[in-house]
Amino acid sequence: MNTDLECRQTDINEFSIATQLELTDLDADRRLLDLPGTSLLVFTSTGCASCRWARQALPGMPLPIERLCWVDAGHNAGLVTRYEVFHLPALFLVKDGHFFGALHTRLTHSDLVNAMGEALLRPAEELP
Repeated sequence: MNTDLECRQTDINEFSIATQLELTDLDADRRLLDLPGTSLLVFTSTGCASCRWARQALPGMPLPIERLCWVDAGHNAGLVTRYEVFHLPALFLVKDGHFFGALHTRLTHSDLVNAMGEALLRPAEELP
């Protein structure tokens, strides 16, 4: 018999994002260009409390994306520079190899979904 906790865990996992990738300076460009569908690129750091929260919460959110792509900002200075990351966590949207820019929003489900929808209305650019 399932307890309430087990049921809640099952419900959360039904919406978890199946694919999570760790990207680095060495492989990020190639992988982002080749990946089909929508990727949420998230720069984090181990010393950042908001980043730790994002790493825990984002995988369980029912977001309209195929995958989360994580970048450790402390170990990938090249990507941090190219994407002009000035605060963490920093989020960017990539779809079918096209860059749709930064998402400047709170890390709530509704705010993220709205920001992604707005980003996809902008003209696509090349990856930084």
